[in-house]
Amino acid sequence: MNTALALAPQKLRGMLKYNEPMSKHTSWRVGGPAERFYIPADIADLSQFLQGLAADEPVYFIGLGSNLLVRDGGVRGTVVLLHSALNQITLWYEKPGAPAGVYAEAGVASPKVARFAALNGFEGAEFLAGIPGTVGGALAMNAGCYGAETWQHVTEVLTIDCFGELRRRTPQDFDIGYRHVALQAGIGSEWFVASWFAFKHGNGEESRKKIKGLLEKRVASQPIGTPNAGSVFRNPPGDHAARLIEACGLKGTTIGGAMVSPKHANFIVNAGGATAADIEALIARVRQTVKEQHGVELVTEVRVIGEAK
Repeated sequence: MNTALALAPQKLRGMLKYNEPMSKHTSWRVGGPAERFYIPADIADLSQFLQGLAADEPVYFIGLGSNLLVRDGGVRGTVVLLHSALNQITLWYEKPGAPAGVYAEAGVASPKVARFAALNGFEGAEFLAGIPGTVGGALAMNAGCYGAETWQHVTEVLTIDCFGELRRRTPQDFDIGYRHVALQAGIGSEWFVASWFAFKHGNGEESRKKIKGLLEKRVASQPIGTPNAGSVFRNPPGDHAARLIEACGLKGTTIGGAMVSPKHANFIVNAGGATAADIEALIARVRQTVKEQHGVELVTEVRVIGEAK
């Protein structure tokens, strides 16, 4: 079945910038400039923009810039910012008068989905309040916390390819695992631009209380007030990355302005004046130390892009 969706040609309505400092758009507050930086007006505008790019143009999609390290030499190619651009969120219906869940575009912050679902009488979305990123990022890595994962609630997604072609896809089109999502072999490369989430009907007031409790737990256990990118490493099978790192005595370890958080060992913070090189070097040191002392090869959750300076 052909799932491609056609859009009529139109003039670009978004904002194109050149040599845009990526330190303004990453939660670590580091990163060199992007050669080109585009903020689309909406999904149709994004499609039109991608159609105008050269076939070999490197393209990177970002949301809130969490879970992302941009190297100090910057990014060759085009960075597309989805946060505050693709920001539509609404209910979707299987039949009139009976909302089945939440439709959210890729630029919507994950905590906003949690709050919106609770306000509309759904339960099961509370965990999204603990994910410091956007829907697009949550979909791309099957983000999760507190025992739940994003793709447990996905019924369909809207994707876009490098030619600007949109498709509606189901979870069956993807290989989905722990912090891993990839299109089935042979399909090609696409980015997420929206999702239809299904949640159970429940007590909205109870959901709001759960969200409040999760946020309080997050503030108590994570270095929220210092620039960071969330969890740096995936949890290895049957263990926790934070436990292994702490057992190595690495809390508080620094390279330049980068520090392993004294509050949560699986967070690296910009303690002041850090460069991307500092952070990347500290990630490498933590991985090496854990492997030497525990024989475990930690796998990073953080995506690293760009050129070294």
